[in-house]
Amino acid sequence: MVILSKLEQEYLLRTIESGVELADLRQLFLWAQGPLQALLPHEVLLCMQLDGSGQVQRSECLHRAVLDGTSLGMLRQALGPLLAQAWRAGRAEPATLEVQEGGGPLASCRSLLRSSGFENVLVHGSAAREGAATVFALFGLPFRPGARHAYFLQLLMPYLHLALLRMPAGGRLGGVRPARALSGREVAVLERVREGCTNEEVAELLGISALTVKNHLQRVYRVLGVANRAHAVARCLELRLL
Repeated sequence: MVILSKLEQEYLLRTIESGVELADLRQLFLWAQGPLQALLPHEVLLCMQLDGSGQVQRSECLHRAVLDGTSLGMLRQALGPLLAQAWRAGRAEPATLEVQEGGGPLASCRSLLRSSGFENVLVHGSAAREGAATVFALFGLPFRPGARHAYFLQLLMPYLHLALLRMPAGGRLGGVRPARALSGREVAVLERVREGCTNEEVAELLGISALTVKNHLQRVYRVLGVANRAHAVARCLELRLL
């Protein structure tokens, strides 16, 4: 039996309340990077919808860090489907896998998990109903996932499941093009952010203050309709602004 602390109860309630009416990919992304992160910190959330035969017919990959095309393809086309298949073959309970140890229903996925660069993954899904089954995988938890984290994911499954089913396929983060063009300085800041620089490092490279860098990024977020650095870079790459 998992007994939640008062703070965990508060985080869980906020996550549930804000997850009830998720209707599009952008809302799901913001929810995953906000309330869900407070309860279950992770680097990547892979959402998969399965067809009647258990094959992945749709996947959405929501991530904090910028992932290149090879990494995204590996998660969505290789590791994700294998995890979904392995989870469905188990006991239909939350399952975890780490690159260094442990068995369980996901053990056959260890080599691919190691190749992905993530240390662990937490997986859970919905009941196998034709055309409506879903499986969700959280990669890169900053701690060893255990029964407590599995319990959180189990409680949140109805909201994740319904959110994925109700949002239109082929959704895009960010929606329409930016309201205005980015300035040369804003693009220069994003180029350095794309390279992994901190605000202080960007400031030193461009000869400006760290506060100015922060202000540039805040304006960029508003123009692009994004929530953080990773999403801003991803959106710019999508629009070929970088």
